[in-house]
Amino acid sequence: MTAQEVRLCGLLLREHFGEVVEKVGTHLLRSGAQNLRTIIHETGLPLDLVKKSLCVLVQHGACNFRSGRKGPGCPTEYQASGDRILRILRYPRYIYTAKTLYGDTGELIIEELLQRGHMTMSSTVKTVADRLTQNMEGQGRSMDYSEVTSAFSKLVETQFLQRCPPMGGARNTKDSGSPPTPSTPATPGTPASTALLTPESFPDCYKVPHITLIGRGKRRHSSDDGEDQKSAKKAKMDPETHGDEGIYWQVNFERFHLHFRDQAVISAVANKLDQTCSEIVRTMLRMSEVTTSPSATCTKPLSANEIFRSLPASYNILRPILDQYLTLLVDDPMEFVGKAGESGGGMFVVNLHRALANLARATLESAVQERFGSRSARIFRLLLRKRHLEQKQVEDFAMIPAKEAKDMLYTLLSQNLVQLQEIPKTPDYAPSRTFYLYTVNQLPTARMLLQNCYKTVANLIERRLFETKESKRLLEKSQRIEAILASLQVSGAEPEQLTEVEEMITAPEKQQLESLRLHINKLDSAENQVDETMFLLEAYVSSTATSTA
Repeated sequence: MTAQEVRLCGLLLREHFGEVVEKVGTHLLRSGAQNLRTIIHETGLPLDLVKKSLCVLVQHGACNFRSGRKGPGCPTEYQASGDRILRILRYPRYIYTAKTLYGDTGELIIEELLQRGHMTMSSTVKTVADRLTQNMEGQGRSMDYSEVTSAFSKLVETQFLQRCPPMGGARNTKDSGSPPTPSTPATPGTPASTALLTPESFPDCYKVPHITLIGRGKRRHSSDDGEDQKSAKKAKMDPETHGDEGIYWQVNFERFHLHFRDQAVISAVANKLDQTCSEIVRTMLRMSEVTTSPSATCTKPLSANEIFRSLPASYNILRPILDQYLTLLVDDPMEFVGKAGESGGGMFVVNLHRALANLARATLESAVQERFGSRSARIFRLLLRKRHLEQKQVEDFAMIPAKEAKDMLYTLLSQNLVQLQEIPKTPDYAPSRTFYLYTVNQLPTARMLLQNCYKTVANLIERRLFETKESKRLLEKSQRIEAILASLQVSGAEPEQLTEVEEMITAPEKQQLESLRLHINKLDSAENQVDETMFLLEAYVSSTATSTA
């Protein structure tokens, strides 16, 4: 991993799990696979803290463990997964997508699994039902377990959730220095590998167990708050059996990424052409979800007749009109849709790799325009289209004065956005007998911009942590007052009492709090926007590596 990626991973671990987990995680990212004794020696942390940190990382899939490289009997080695840690940045997007597709119940299921790493189905259903019942307190209703179970089953059916892989050999490794494997429902035994699961490699990956869970969510009463720890200990000592013991579930990030990719393609088609074209592409992608491999460069061919039958009835598109739209999509220079044959009224595919390449290209052009201006973006776009041009040709094609074009080219060259290729006429590389051609290599440029995105997000997180630390006292005071107000409202206090408590925060403090919230919201929004760019660039780099393999 690059230094920027390690830095971002460290900040994400610190923000979500604390400084000790950050120290262990970043050490593993920099050093590679290591056994427990080496980690303790090189980090200088106590044995107990290192064990707990490794348990947290393994629980969330951010660390894998395996038998030692020297053979059986060697100490277990631990290796951090940087890609999995970076997914923490995308948690809000996963949760929002689940809410959009499956409502509040789907949102809370994904949120619980992301917060806990992995859970059993029965434990997830009970926790989500209790939370929903708590939110319905004012309406006097409660959430039935069967409704949450149905939403969970739908998420598994569409492969947004998947089973954790069965225990590997690392569990049986006898190593007195390795952290103990927990066995309680709250901290289940962890898998030996967090690699992408497929039904071919793990047949039960998407098989939902039958659970015996009947009833409704329970509302937590204020009198029970002090007994939370006792009830948690009791649950661990005397767990109920629901028929799914030992079967743990986790979020399938790859499935979410496929959904994000499809939405990006559909949105691009809508912006470039119109809403009807985007609906046709959406229908083609939906029909190809099951038959197309996640790493495929294009979808399986679909006939025009199949597309016509699968279109939503609300669009009411006639068959001749559909043929015209398909022809328009095939002829478009962006080449989102390609033609693969003539049978069945024509066979059509969605060019996934070409679509990602075009989206990445548009992202690069936008970045150059925002940073260096529209004229530099014109030169950059020209080099992307023409591939190789001399300086005089760039001036002529871009219609920019020679002096300005020269300055812009040298600026782009100094930032590694443009490359210079020398083609000599003679072996001595004499300047008078050498062609100097400017070009843009899209893949290396996309990788460079991706590293800049990692650096930007890390800076945003550091700024947010700094702002929060600076106003820590005021935030704690605000939280205490909000807790007092909530307890007074529950106990039915007089309005005068509530007003008196509210006035404990002065007007300048309220203004400072509001300013802080606005600033934090801007930083959060910027993080999400940069993450969208990161996703497109990561998808393009990954797709290019797959297509050239």
